[in-house]
Amino acid sequence: MKIIRYLIQKEFLQILRNKTMLPLIFVLPVVQLVVLVFAANLEMKNIKLAILDEDASISSLKLVSKFNASPFFSVSQSTYSIELAEDQLKNNEADVVLHIPSGFEKEIRRDKQTKIQILINAINGTTAGICNSYITSVLKEYNDYLNIQLVNPELSRNKGLDIVSRFWFNPDLNYKIYMLPGILVILVTLIGMFLGGLNLVREVEIGTIEQINVTPIKKYQFIIGKLLPFWMIALFELGFGLLIGKIIFSIPILGNLLYVLAYGAIYLMVVLGIGLFLSTLAKTQQQLMFLVYFFMLIFILMGGIFTPAENMPQWAQNVNYLNPIAYFVKTIRMILLKGSGLQDLIFEFVALSVYAVLILSLASWNYKKTN
Repeated sequence: MKIIRYLIQKEFLQILRNKTMLPLIFVLPVVQLVVLVFAANLEMKNIKLAILDEDASISSLKLVSKFNASPFFSVSQSTYSIELAEDQLKNNEADVVLHIPSGFEKEIRRDKQTKIQILINAINGTTAGICNSYITSVLKEYNDYLNIQLVNPELSRNKGLDIVSRFWFNPDLNYKIYMLPGILVILVTLIGMFLGGLNLVREVEIGTIEQINVTPIKKYQFIIGKLLPFWMIALFELGFGLLIGKIIFSIPILGNLLYVLAYGAIYLMVVLGIGLFLSTLAKTQQQLMFLVYFFMLIFILMGGIFTPAENMPQWAQNVNYLNPIAYFVKTIRMILLKGSGLQDLIFEFVALSVYAVLILSLASWNYKKTN
């Protein structure tokens, strides 16, 4: 234990003396956490909406007012020609065109149904899908208005059913609350996998590993002394990130924070093990950077941070069992936002524990002290 303690002390001294690593550990994660939570937002506002109202009736004006009242749409301009409306869409002057044909109100009163045309710029499929969902929501609200006011006015005077929607766990539908835990997982992963592995390869690259090889230090002591400081730093960053989330973003903490730290401690063993394993495959820091970014990019995109993993194909969901980020993202969100306990996350706990034992054993076995 004395040898490990001295090695940990040496690592902390090296970290504190390294002017490049200190900002990466203490400054960059805080800045990224604050900035990325605002930037990584799939909500869309100020969608440019062009109106082509050929009916100019009370019903069509009511429909236009519904879009005006929506916080997501900004009526850019009105036009009186479908050709001009299409040109606005092609020139990026409008994102959506709402075309209300002539006879709109007349058909509603006569046939109780009518048609309108919606043109959406779908170069970006994700953006178009979100726009379409917003439009569907506005049209549904307008359809409810028609059923009450125009089709059966008696319903407006004698409402028998009042529908009130309630959203659990995130009642305000605040996307920042959903994104902050995911961004925080990325940051602690970066410290554990990237900086932990980089520190090992650096010893090889600058030649100091040869001095360590001639000492009686055992391999497990050297590995623990190298990885444990970054495990402690990443765990501190996790707690500090939660504090920032509470102060700046008012993120709800419904569950036990000790569960978050416990799962985080196990998760960091996994990513440190992956970083150690990748460091055994790389001979230079540049090689390790490419390897880490390759795996981190896959882990992040498939981890359910930005889009639900359940929307992926079945083969991708099966591959996700090897993705440690997917386990921890689900865990931290369920604990913070739903107040879940150990009994709700027993599978993730067992999976991460087994993952940590396997990857650390493999990395330690593959690491050669004589490198």
